Amino acid sequence: MTIIYTPQRSRKRKPTAKQRELAREWQELVAKYAPKSKTQGEKLALNSLQPKPYRRETPQYPSLNSTEYNTYKKNVMQYTGDKMKGIGTLHKSNAVPIFTDEEAKDQANMRR
Repeated sequence: MTIIYTPQRSRKRKPTAKQRELAREWQELVAKYAPKSKTQGEKLALNSLQPKPYRRETPQYPSLNSTEYNTYKKNVMQYTGDKMKGIGTLHKSNAVPIFTDEEAKDQANMRR
């Protein structure tokens, strides 16, 4: 047995007499309590009564004169010794230096 699905769109129903009456009463109620528009003169009078918002003064600091200071790129630090055998990852992306074979075996055997 095969079920075939055919989508049916529901038709928009027209409001009943009771629904139309409720909508009309609602519109009257909204109109009764709607804010009344003010004239241009009233708006200007209200704006002049409100205090201006406080704005702090931002001091202007001059830029640093870079000719007096050394702003060259630092040299990259690099390990030049021979005691470290490598770098291992202990937890997530935490790099740990490895100095002995025993440390390397211990990190390899650790549970993840």
